[in-house]
Amino acid sequence: MNLIPLLVVVVAAGAVLSVQAAINGRLGQSVGVLRSSLLTFAVGALVTSLLIVFFQPPQAMSLLQAPKWQLSGALFGVVYMLVMVGAVPRVGTAVATVAVILGQLGMGMLIDHFGWFGNPAMALSGNRILAMLCLALALLFMYRSSLRRS
Repeated sequence: MNLIPLLVVVVAAGAVLSVQAAINGRLGQSVGVLRSSLLTFAVGALVTSLLIVFFQPPQAMSLLQAPKWQLSGALFGVVYMLVMVGAVPRVGTAVATVAVILGQLGMGMLIDHFGWFGNPAMALSGNRILAMLCLALALLFMYRSSLRRS
């Protein structure tokens, strides 16, 4: 896949995450954070199971053969879901999303810089640090503006 269409798809996936956060935040207020998260993971497991059955080509390794540390990534989705369902009703979808992106960017820069988890190392640059600071400022401005409206 060409780089530009791939980035468009990734941006669209980010937009879908914000929609999911807003909807799940409201659902979490109605039925509880844990029930809302359970529904998300149950539906996700069902849809993913169907995709595996009908579209997944054979792989060289099964989940049971994969290194155990790689399986731990599934737990982080649970943390994300629980935090977002609880945070969105309190701070709003935009502030919660920017806060998540700030955390993703910071950790992503560390992973890139040190080449953690078998990823290629990409040196930390002044431009990357500046981008991080700009996003931190955006979060600050968005949060402060939401306080004034309350």
